[in-house]
Amino acid sequence: MLVSLYVKNLALIDETEVYFGNGLNILTGETGAGKSIIIGSVNLALGAKAEKEMIRTGADYALVELVFQVEKEKQLEEIRKLELPVEEDGTVILQRRIMPGKSLCKVGGETVSIRQVRALAEILIDIHGQHEHQSLLKAARQLEILDEYAKEELGVPMKKLKECYEKYREAVKQLSAEDVDEETRKREASLAAFEVQEIEEASPEAGEDTELEKTYRKLVNSQKIQEAVMRAHQLSGYENGGAGDVIGRAVKEIRAAASYDEALQNFEAQLLDIDSLLNDYNRAAADYLSGLEFDGELFAKVEKRLDLLNHLKAKYGNTVEDILAYQEKMQQKLEKYQNYDLYRQELVRKEAALKEELLTLCEKVSKIRKKSAGNLAKSMKKALEDLNFIDVAFEIHVDSDEDKIGPDGYDQTAFMISTNPGEALRPLSQVASGGELSRIMLALKTVLADKDEIETLIFDEIDTGISGKTAWKVSEKMGILGQKHQLICITHLPQIAAMADTHFQIEKTVTKERTVTTIRGLEEEESVEELARMLGGASITENVLNNAREMKELARNSKQY
Repeated sequence: MLVSLYVKNLALIDETEVYFGNGLNILTGETGAGKSIIIGSVNLALGAKAEKEMIRTGADYALVELVFQVEKEKQLEEIRKLELPVEEDGTVILQRRIMPGKSLCKVGGETVSIRQVRALAEILIDIHGQHEHQSLLKAARQLEILDEYAKEELGVPMKKLKECYEKYREAVKQLSAEDVDEETRKREASLAAFEVQEIEEASPEAGEDTELEKTYRKLVNSQKIQEAVMRAHQLSGYENGGAGDVIGRAVKEIRAAASYDEALQNFEAQLLDIDSLLNDYNRAAADYLSGLEFDGELFAKVEKRLDLLNHLKAKYGNTVEDILAYQEKMQQKLEKYQNYDLYRQELVRKEAALKEELLTLCEKVSKIRKKSAGNLAKSMKKALEDLNFIDVAFEIHVDSDEDKIGPDGYDQTAFMISTNPGEALRPLSQVASGGELSRIMLALKTVLADKDEIETLIFDEIDTGISGKTAWKVSEKMGILGQKHQLICITHLPQIAAMADTHFQIEKTVTKERTVTTIRGLEEEESVEELARMLGGASITENVLNNAREMKELARNSKQY
């Protein structure tokens, strides 16, 4: 759930913090008070486009912070897959700082991309405004809703379908790309044969170039190596004041003094160890020098071999491994063109087999959808009747077309509705008004509540185009939905506001000659007064207050059923 919202320097908001509760959170206020700014700030935190004009006049930046408490293990797993930080108790802190020309997003203190924030938002929250209602008119969205309803049964078949579709699409693409005429095949085969032969004659071995380069570097610098080793040998030797000679004298001095103090025996032992190491080093250096000799024949052989490998690298790859991989690729290409008819037949067979498998999966998915469409339509009819759609008829048509296969199968979905007795069923786009779309969306959310993993739902003015008894029905439905989800709703209707589990008032005031939007939680009596304002306008009488109290009581009683 969304625990809190903190906003600073955004539009008319100077600084405010809101702590949301469980169930239904209602936001009300006068027209123009800034209710849209509150929902807009949530959208900004969740990755909506940010404009520098949103920053409050005189401020250097705007800041929005959301704190979520995630308890469902499935959601936690999805967040971890995004590699985003989550506190041990399931707390997720999302912050966005908006500055002129750029914005910065953080999750749990770690900087993240807008893409990651939007992916996180899809896991944590669902926001419904007027454009979301309008999306119900699109066939693609209707198919998504049906699939969401049937997701448990569709899960495995849909995964297989998508995988098979990608394989089929790749097979079709490959078959089209391999439609090569005979002249082109001969030319390509000739070139492949030449390149394979050139690499075979060179017979490169993996890692060979690295070893050759080491040998070449040693041979080129053999004189420098010899001089350096010889000088080091002299400096550490036992003649002409070398380190070995000096250590030898030191051993004699300590040994003589050790007869007077046994503690010096440890010093003597350490010097003897050093002397032994120097002896070992000098013998090894002498052996190395005796074997160090410039081999002109070897140098020429190495240089020639390196030139050949570098020539192949320039044509076929940066390493010998790349060259060998290219050789294998050209060998396969050569064999393909030498047996082209058989190769084409195999591609055609593979494409046909994948299409047959794809059609089988599409049919399986389609059967699940058609069965689920009937169940969803029945549930929707009941939910719509609860929302004051009298004598409503609702059906979901699922039509299949094998010539229009996509990653989601070959089905097209249409939500059909009749809101008046005797009227034929028609697509939503031909029937539903704005207010009806709002109620249809709410009905869908109620039906999908048990299947929806997202805990927090935001409704931006769900009451558009409704009033009276219908508004009360919408209020009751939101109360039901609020029993299993956290709802945050902006409304102008007292019927909906009366159902609030937590009620907030948004106000616009003038402080120090500047307009400021604030939001605060209301106590029980304050909520009644706000309802009275919504009911009675400028004149709030005792009767209006009593009416508001009665409305609150009715809402409270309806939640007990």
